[in-house]
Amino acid sequence: MASSSTSSPTLNILNRNANKLHFPWLPERKPLQTIINLNFLSFLSSSRTNNNATIFVRSSSISTTDVFTNDDDIERIKRLQNGSDVRGVALEGEKGREVDLTPPAVEAIAESFGEWLIAKLRDDDDYKEKQGVDVVKVSLGKDPRVTGAKLSVAVFSGLARAGCLAFDMGLATTPACFMSTVFPHFSYHGSIMMTASHLPYTRNGLKFFTRRGGLTSLEVEEICDRAARKYANRQAKVSLTLINPPTKVNLMSAYANHLRDIIKERINHPTNYDTPLQGFQIIVNAGNGSGGFFTWDVLDKLGADTFGSLYLNPDGMFPNHIPNPEDKKAMALTRAAVLENSADLGIVFDTDVDRSGVVDNKGNPINGDKLIALMSSIVLKEHPETTIVTDARTSIGLSRIITNRGGKHCLYRVGYRNVIDKGVQLNEDDIETHLMMETSGHGALKENYFLDDGAYMVVKIIIEMVRMRLSGSSEGIGNLIEDLEDPVESVELRMDVISEPRYAKTKAVEVIDTFRRYVEEDKLEGWMLDSCGDCWVGEGCLVDLNENPTAIDAHMYRVKVLDNEQNEHGWVHLRQSVHNPNIAVNMQSSIPGGCRSMTEIFKDKFLFASGLDKVVDTSQIEQYVKEH
Repeated sequence: MASSSTSSPTLNILNRNANKLHFPWLPERKPLQTIINLNFLSFLSSSRTNNNATIFVRSSSISTTDVFTNDDDIERIKRLQNGSDVRGVALEGEKGREVDLTPPAVEAIAESFGEWLIAKLRDDDDYKEKQGVDVVKVSLGKDPRVTGAKLSVAVFSGLARAGCLAFDMGLATTPACFMSTVFPHFSYHGSIMMTASHLPYTRNGLKFFTRRGGLTSLEVEEICDRAARKYANRQAKVSLTLINPPTKVNLMSAYANHLRDIIKERINHPTNYDTPLQGFQIIVNAGNGSGGFFTWDVLDKLGADTFGSLYLNPDGMFPNHIPNPEDKKAMALTRAAVLENSADLGIVFDTDVDRSGVVDNKGNPINGDKLIALMSSIVLKEHPETTIVTDARTSIGLSRIITNRGGKHCLYRVGYRNVIDKGVQLNEDDIETHLMMETSGHGALKENYFLDDGAYMVVKIIIEMVRMRLSGSSEGIGNLIEDLEDPVESVELRMDVISEPRYAKTKAVEVIDTFRRYVEEDKLEGWMLDSCGDCWVGEGCLVDLNENPTAIDAHMYRVKVLDNEQNEHGWVHLRQSVHNPNIAVNMQSSIPGGCRSMTEIFKDKFLFASGLDKVVDTSQIEQYVKEH
């Protein structure tokens, strides 16, 4: 295994750039001249599945006094931001969508991240006092997407422009990328994961980490703003002459060993310490993403029988199903494999393994609210009365199961970084918060660096499963949440904003603020802004009331709906999409016909009464009322 201290003569170019990292700060850069090798570009565009071959580039800087600005170019890069990530179309094949995550765009974003990271370290007095900043080191991992090779080239080029040393992790997982900043033998200053999670093979994206965790939406916005100016002002649209590779490192072996040690130490099996999973059959469905390692490098080595596991080999075309624990086909195939093999547990990972779902020994899928309920039950055994943060689309039944087990439930903004950052904030305010989860399967624990790690979630579940067996129980893991009440009805509807794309977000905010005002003015009888009250969150469980409120990245509100006896029988959640020009309307009800009734009120007494039916496309809303 290579360590971060490995030196190589191939890093001469990068080492020459690294002297710019010493203070004073980096000098102002000039625009670059295009240098294009057409044969090389042809190779990049035709590269599909050879993810083991790494191509390297060197930036070539030819000074020029010409500076070009193009508003379309600037907007093109800014639109790549997707909350705390960057995502875009990287390969032709989507009807109505052009390729926008190009090598030049990625190069500008990677360079901007490198410069942003260096600036943060320069200003971090505590960090400088303890370690100093000599050379800033950044790792890159990627999932098996077919565009990974050519976009990796652009990342390494951008990091070189910024003056960072790059380390190539190859096929990796998102949690492992963060852990590359933590493990002592690596200790990189930052990391980038190239993935688009569960999205189609035509998409790709970037996630960013420092030693303090994933970047916030506002931080990624700052990086994209900087990158947009670079992209628009630069003659050089791609740099393809770097011949010096970054150092390759085997981070995934260290990460798998880390997970194995956690399982062994916490189970502390009385007779099989090194193989505590003997006697258990566990099926993994990796969906041809990056999660296959968990089978052969974690479960097999701990003694588990993994016969029947599905789609472990990486394939960036994802030929069998979308790697997503929310995908019905993924869950159905895993359920069938569990029942066919009489397995104890089934596991479904998303592409980059920051999310997971499970299937119990009876074939019951456990994702969404059920997964949050399961993790809450496990965590509340260890930390009674702790607060658990979720997004504001979770069910009334989940709130009950958390409170019945002695916990406190904080409903917060949709978006996994919002949920995780809320947990961090609550702990800083001395409100003990050990678990933060979103209904999509993103989940983080205080004990694990507040990192959304799908593999770590599964590790917690496996440990609890073995402990149950050691205590004499013959029940499966699903027995822990038998008392979870499912909503009687649940629906998600979308309203497209009728506007040019550049104005869509502003109009969406206007719609949502009007909705809040209608509720506050009692124009919708029995509808009230929701509030949990115990964690400095109010006004629909989405607005921080403490001294340092978190900036709002997307407007949304949750409203509880009461009957004539003032009992809550449902809720409505209105949310501005971060990336698309639409508004999501989520509803749940504990009574039959409740969602139709709420949809009809929403349509007639809000949308049409306010005239907003001219601002948003109400066809899905009207169709739902008609069909139900």
